[in-house]
Amino acid sequence: MLGSLRSIVQEVNAARDLHAVLDIIVRRVREVMHTRVCSVYLRDKKSGNYVLMATQGLNPDAVGKVRLAPGEGLVGNVVTREEPLNLEQAEAHPAYQYFPATGEERFFAFLGTPIIHHRSVLGVLVVQQAEKRRFDEGEEAFLVTLSAQLAGVIAHAEATGALATIGKQRHEAKFSGLAASPGVAIGHAHIVAPPANLATVPYSSCGDVEAELELFHQALTNARKEIREVGERLKDELNREERALFDAYISMLDDNSLAVEVCDRIQQQLSAPRAWAEVMLEHVRRFEAMSDSYFRDRAADVRDLGARVLMHLRQQQQSQREYSENTILVGEELTAAVLAEVPREKLIGLVSVKGSANSHVAIIARAMGLPAVMGVQDLPYEQIDGAELVVDGYRGELHVHPGRELRRRYDSIVEEERELARNLDHLAGLPAETSDGHRVRLWVNTGLMADVVRSLERGAEGVGLYRTEVPFLLRDRFPSEEEQREIYREQLQAFAPRPVTMRTLDIGGDKALAYFPIEETNPFLGWRGIRVTLDHPEIFLGQVRAMMKASLGLDNLRIMLPMISGVGEVDAARVLVERAHQELLDEGYEVALPPLGIMIEVPSAVYQARELAERVDFISVGSNDLTQYLLAVDRNNSRVANIYRSLHPAVLRALQDVVTAGREANTKVGICGELAGDPGGALLLMAMGYDVLSMNATNLPRVKAALRGVRKADADQLLQQVLAMDNAEDIEETVEEYLKGLGLKALLQPAGDNEVARG
Repeated sequence: MLGSLRSIVQEVNAARDLHAVLDIIVRRVREVMHTRVCSVYLRDKKSGNYVLMATQGLNPDAVGKVRLAPGEGLVGNVVTREEPLNLEQAEAHPAYQYFPATGEERFFAFLGTPIIHHRSVLGVLVVQQAEKRRFDEGEEAFLVTLSAQLAGVIAHAEATGALATIGKQRHEAKFSGLAASPGVAIGHAHIVAPPANLATVPYSSCGDVEAELELFHQALTNARKEIREVGERLKDELNREERALFDAYISMLDDNSLAVEVCDRIQQQLSAPRAWAEVMLEHVRRFEAMSDSYFRDRAADVRDLGARVLMHLRQQQQSQREYSENTILVGEELTAAVLAEVPREKLIGLVSVKGSANSHVAIIARAMGLPAVMGVQDLPYEQIDGAELVVDGYRGELHVHPGRELRRRYDSIVEEERELARNLDHLAGLPAETSDGHRVRLWVNTGLMADVVRSLERGAEGVGLYRTEVPFLLRDRFPSEEEQREIYREQLQAFAPRPVTMRTLDIGGDKALAYFPIEETNPFLGWRGIRVTLDHPEIFLGQVRAMMKASLGLDNLRIMLPMISGVGEVDAARVLVERAHQELLDEGYEVALPPLGIMIEVPSAVYQARELAERVDFISVGSNDLTQYLLAVDRNNSRVANIYRSLHPAVLRALQDVVTAGREANTKVGICGELAGDPGGALLLMAMGYDVLSMNATNLPRVKAALRGVRKADADQLLQQVLAMDNAEDIEETVEEYLKGLGLKALLQPAGDNEVARG
């Protein structure tokens, strides 16, 4: 049945909408399993009931009418059990209920499997037979496998369907992704689609049908002209068969039926690019579904032709595109170049279907203070152009067409943030000192010059992490030693005399260089960080030399090594640093040997923290990666991101062990990660004994306010209380209640839509 499984999934993936998806499922499953009935029930989000949405074999008039609550009937029983129900005689089961509208009294055998997506039962897939028999293990396994594979497709199709009526009925919809940059943005979607990708053309309607028809016909004319010119230019370099392709393209464009299909959709007020894309993709799917390999191969030609015409449609439209006052950029994968096209005063937020919290765009968003959500995988972004959006960068949530109550709540959050920022401005020149006199250094994480002004305005006392990979990510080649020196000099000068901690090149994992590809099955456990630069000493030496030359006369440089897993890496790196320093002295540069430190990001470094601390001048915990490795959770994977808990008991104990080891070795210990920028987390870290907390500049005022609002002795008691706990949720609740008890509720992450629902 493996071939059938693949075939069904392929058909479903190519389906146009939810109705088509369900129709394919019930029809093809009934064929493959040779059953009399196949039906799909889906959850109605408003009522929570499960509704018969498609069937082959039951009374079609029952579709949309039969509804079951969880636990009601056999279907409801599958929902509550969250596992298959396989019955030889359905009527004999105590949960059986008869629904006359379905006509199912003729069927005895029943097999139902839950369709589960992100731990939530979206629906139930059911097959039935007239004779009394139990479906065998192979049949049950097939249906379970199919349900699992279809869950994501159905979730996406549901979301697409929920938004398909833009401009007619506007439904509030929520999508989850990864919190990439904190804050809340309320504005309108501006879709960024690849210039010639049929599959990513935004859903949009047109107001002036005649103008849209003219746009379409002009694009066809321009495409014909371009294809003829290309064919003529290459005629001496192509054989007769290759030249025939250009003739085939012209023939397709001259095919009146193709133009009629597109014009019919434009007449229904669909935009020309969307109408063209829909028609061409339907033709592509027909070719791809053909059994003859020759015709299947022609699908690529059809897609290419579609892209060529689309490019002309886009060129004509581009001059008409304008950015609204509150633009939220939305795309499959946003880039720095796309951000640069939007006037800064109009850009207020970012949403990306792909990408992670550590992607280049996410780093830029944090530097610019733009709320951002990445990895919103289920978002049918091509259908929300111009729609009102709420971007919740605290929780990684996107709300499309927010309702009045939700909008009111987020409006108040935005106003609360502004008020809080005004109230905290006066703290910039004050030290981060508890009410009983304990001092902590608050530094910032940076990677761009855009970070500098905001960091200094907020009272940053130094840089705990300067991401040197950002200049590497911005180029199409390795930057030269002199180019690096100029970039590093800007940072060092901007913060002088404050210390600047520069992390050596940390690529690999989710930070890839286009010109230095690293392809691995498991990149987070592979060739990354110090492993790459020790294997390429020419890169490491050039970078370290550039850093030291940049610090000439300033002497505020600290060098930090990423992804250290053992003492051997530290020893090898120190040899190279000292060699680079000696080379510069020999060349006449009077530079001091900067302090050398390491990042503790992997469990092995936690267990060897004492030995490592004795070899370096400082240590800094990279709490994001350390949490990821301790909990075996990829925080950039939205399927498991909810398991990533910075206040997990194992994480807190590891953090305490590191700072204890540092004290024993008389080595300063800092931390750079999201936990340091969380007011509650900062109190715990201060109580543990961390000397430096480094965070995004946005979070610095909140953290300083929290530290200045407590006594160190009270924070110590809080730490002992949470270290005795064995559950992350309990720890989070305890810390939150502690802050509220001190009158610091305003510093907490603003309430999201769950609190709105509770009213």
